[in-house]
Amino acid sequence: MAKLYTPAMAAVAKKRARSKRKATSGQSTPSREAWKRLKRNRLAIAGMVILAALILVAVFADFLAPRGYDVQNLSERNLPPSLKHLMGTDNYGRDILSRVIYGTRVSLPIGFICVIIAFAIGGTLGAIAAFKGGRTDNIIMRIMDIFQSIPPMLMAIAIAASLGNGALNLVLAISISTMPARSRIVRAAILTVKRNDYIESARAIGASSRRQLLKYMLPNAIGPILTSFTFSVATAILTVSSLSYIGLGITAPTPEWGSMLSAGKELLRQAPHVLLFPGLMIMVTVLALNLFGDGLRDALDPRLK
Repeated sequence: MAKLYTPAMAAVAKKRARSKRKATSGQSTPSREAWKRLKRNRLAIAGMVILAALILVAVFADFLAPRGYDVQNLSERNLPPSLKHLMGTDNYGRDILSRVIYGTRVSLPIGFICVIIAFAIGGTLGAIAAFKGGRTDNIIMRIMDIFQSIPPMLMAIAIAASLGNGALNLVLAISISTMPARSRIVRAAILTVKRNDYIESARAIGASSRRQLLKYMLPNAIGPILTSFTFSVATAILTVSSLSYIGLGITAPTPEWGSMLSAGKELLRQAPHVLLFPGLMIMVTVLALNLFGDGLRDALDPRLK
């Protein structure tokens, strides 16, 4: 005879499930411990808040900018900061605040996209090299050595000069020039994890190579990869601004902080504010990323557990 499932039994089952969830939620996990350590780092939280604010500025630039970034008024050229123009105007009478805000929409996405592409290609090659080892590792790493024999900035300049101006060419130049370093970072992280006992156990029970790499190795190697990602975005933004400054990146009238610096370099004595505010934005963005990256590295460092 089947046992009836009464409402009282259902209530008891729900109570037990609730107690189990509470017990589970109280357990300490590596991610929770890392978050606790990160929250205690005030500089890292400050960097994270600044970075979040910059992302919001980029998303809502159309609503935050008081004017269009390409609206000119030659009767208001090189005006100093005032209530009408909080950051002044440039040589064409364009509002610098509006251009700085719209520049966030250009510099931040390009920096993130460059690093994502570099890690997607270089990181995949590094992971394969670390996992396979032997001849595969030697071939991939020797190719990366050839790329790394050329300084990244010099390679980016050469690629950008050959491809021409434009956001797409800029992304390709920076991604290709930084790909070898990203491959080595991922390779080192995978090699460190690969020596652990649980990888040997997974291999012993017959786990496929794909499962070993995707389920066991990459999740446990994500700490140094995430930290490197944050620092790499800061470097990419600096590279974007540098290439635009020398005329190999984003060109006018599209606002980009590096190109704004380049356009205002001749006005250093006459109107220093034209260079000041784009330079401050570059400095604040890179500083925020570095502060957050430092805090993330300390939070994810297993030696601090």
